[in-house]
Amino acid sequence: MGEASARLPCGCIRARCEESGAEREKRWTELFQQLDLNKDGRIDMHELRSGLAAWGVARTDVDEIVRVSDTNQDGQLDFEEFTRYLRAHEKELKLMFRSLDRNNDGQIDVGEIQQSLHSLGVEVSTEQACRILRSMDRDGTMTIDWNEWRDHFLFNPFRNMEDIAHYWKHSLMLDIGEQLTVPDEFSERERRAGLVWRQLVAGAMAGAVSRTGTAPLDRLKVFLQVHGSGGAGLWSGLRGMVQEGGVQSLWRGNGINVLKIAPESAIKFMAYEQIKWLIRGCKDGGSLRVQERFIAGSLAGATAQTIIYPMEVLKTRLTLRKTGQYLGMVDCARQILRKEGVRAFYRGYVPNTLGIIPYAGIDLAVYETLKNAWLQRYCVGSADPGVLVLLGCGTVSSTCGQLASYPLALIRTRMQAQASTEGAPKLTMVGQFKHIVSHEGVPGLYRGIAPNFLKVIPAVSISYVVYEHMKKALGVGS
Repeated sequence: MGEASARLPCGCIRARCEESGAEREKRWTELFQQLDLNKDGRIDMHELRSGLAAWGVARTDVDEIVRVSDTNQDGQLDFEEFTRYLRAHEKELKLMFRSLDRNNDGQIDVGEIQQSLHSLGVEVSTEQACRILRSMDRDGTMTIDWNEWRDHFLFNPFRNMEDIAHYWKHSLMLDIGEQLTVPDEFSERERRAGLVWRQLVAGAMAGAVSRTGTAPLDRLKVFLQVHGSGGAGLWSGLRGMVQEGGVQSLWRGNGINVLKIAPESAIKFMAYEQIKWLIRGCKDGGSLRVQERFIAGSLAGATAQTIIYPMEVLKTRLTLRKTGQYLGMVDCARQILRKEGVRAFYRGYVPNTLGIIPYAGIDLAVYETLKNAWLQRYCVGSADPGVLVLLGCGTVSSTCGQLASYPLALIRTRMQAQASTEGAPKLTMVGQFKHIVSHEGVPGLYRGIAPNFLKVIPAVSISYVVYEHMKKALGVGS
């Protein structure tokens, strides 16, 4: 589901007086004729999608419209099926409009949007409510009449105000390999419905498939981070790993990398909720300001990392292992515990935790800046820039965050890898930094960043596709 723009053909723009039955039938006929591109008396999904896109309705659930309207199951809509959908949907939209119009003056204002969302457990600021209203306001009055409301949502098959409230709030959680984005606040209704955990499952599954698909690049990154001083490049690094252990060796360490997604995302979300409560008090659904989200996200990330960090160490050791060095995850853990003790499972923890601060701060700041710039330039007044725009903003912001925190990530990985080679010195964080700069120069702090950047686009693409399919399978709306 997505935004239904108000740029419908002139047949939809009526006077503010009540529409008669004949006028309504005429309007529906004009809509059908304009969508029936090949003039065969039927509208298929391609025609519906193309016609709505031409009107500026770029994001809508065409499949759902056809599914609920196509009574004879031929994959097309004839005029009777089309008007049956419009008649039923306009009735639903009318009921929603009346529920929002609390003073019954035929107009929806900012205060009424805030009140209605509040009653559904979703708190929005006046600024956010104004942005929602402007996305539907065609005449600049800062109020919404019935025609503006109807035309905005005519081709979005929302059934109730809960669906529209969720659409307005619209949260996104995708995993692109290095960090799990903390999901937006959920309302009490969404928690009771199990949406939280279904969203986490969808995100975890998307992350698992994404990480598996980009595992060779991830292993190459770790390999270059630890052995980069040997002069190995991208192709020579890949060739060396294949020669040592075969093609399957490119996926070493991927098993535990996938295993840690679920606990990491669950811990991060639960910690985020608790920290948000401490920051803002027990006011449910209250939205966080940028600086509060930064603090809550950083602390939630640090909490999750503290608990699952031993799995990070195991992942690094398994990624770098030689053929036959470990029998598996359990054997790797047993050998580390026997030879190096419990403290080995937290090597590199300090630079890892310190790296969260610049990563989260820059990531969030760039993300908010890019998103707001897009809204102001291309979607003035829109409450939702769209999933693909959010993905683009997230990709750029994540890249900027990685540039700032990468030296700490590299030092962390080298500390995690210590003692995987017999006789290797056990340097501290500062010692590692000095050793890298003195032997490899400042560029040495960015060893392995090329494959790290190369994996971002395929990781985001894979994660997006899997995430969307998992949401549909689990009944999580967009």
